Amino acid sequence: MQFPRELLATLDAIVSTGSFEGAADALSVTPSAVSQRVRGFERSLGRILVVRSRPAGLTDDGAALLRLARQVAILEHETAAAMGLDEQSTAPTVPIAVNADSLATWLLPAVVTAAIESGAVLDLHRDDQDHTEQLLASGTVVAAVTTRADPIAGCIAMPLGRMTYRPMASPEFIARWFPGGVTVVALNQAPIVDFDRKDDLQTLGLAALAAAAGAGASASDLATAALTPPRSFVPASADFVVSVELGLGWAMVPDVQARDAVAAGRLVALATLLPCAPGSTAADCTIDVPLHWQQWDLRSSMLDAIAAAVIQHARAELTRS
Repeated sequence: MQFPRELLATLDAIVSTGSFEGAADALSVTPSAVSQRVRGFERSLGRILVVRSRPAGLTDDGAALLRLARQVAILEHETAAAMGLDEQSTAPTVPIAVNADSLATWLLPAVVTAAIESGAVLDLHRDDQDHTEQLLASGTVVAAVTTRADPIAGCIAMPLGRMTYRPMASPEFIARWFPGGVTVVALNQAPIVDFDRKDDLQTLGLAALAAAAGAGASASDLATAALTPPRSFVPASADFVVSVELGLGWAMVPDVQARDAVAAGRLVALATLLPCAPGSTAADCTIDVPLHWQQWDLRSSMLDAIAAAVIQHARAELTRS
């Protein structure tokens, strides 16, 4: 079965802009025309393609057509380039989903360099590494940095390495909240900085610190095991680390992002204040987040170039899996 190019372009525009009005602007038609196109295609196919919401979304059938639309755009551009006609071809948009910490540290130089060399236009979607796979499965993006190791349907997966997080705080914060070291009682009172409400790393770090601190805790201390410290939210990776340096709270900070601050004495690992010998896994209280690159299983020199650059940079910056 052949699908009209007008249908594919319309669905792509709706998802890219998030609305029928935005799609109309992108396609230089009226919103009414976009709505009529969609309804006409849905009637002819006997399937609902678009979820009328804010922002507009796609059904599973619509997502399948979106994947086709973006695959066609990439392959058309590469074919034009092979024929020496790339100057007459519109550069394809390559949407990629990535977690904030990767975007703020090692990923951006890789994807920017590859995009410039291949002529791609980047559309980066930031989301938690445990949720980026949903954007890939829906067809919203063509590739993603994700914690999922097994390939999503229609995709290939490659390991990148591990981001190592450890509990960090400023010296001033430690002097105020942990004057006697990291204890269960102190952990229940010391403020935490969370990235956003999807972020569970701080909760996992709190549990690891409490378990290590609890090794020498009294019965009354352990009675506070249901820890409920105050939490602030700073949903921007660089600002998140700066807020920890300024003393807003302690947090799980990736090693790759904390190096300069640790070297300058602006951040200190809380594990050094635990009542157990440092060097053991428990005392370090680190959390390793394995990352993988997943992309559509499409024969594309553009996607392959971006993937190669991402893998090269990841293996230079991340802990090997």
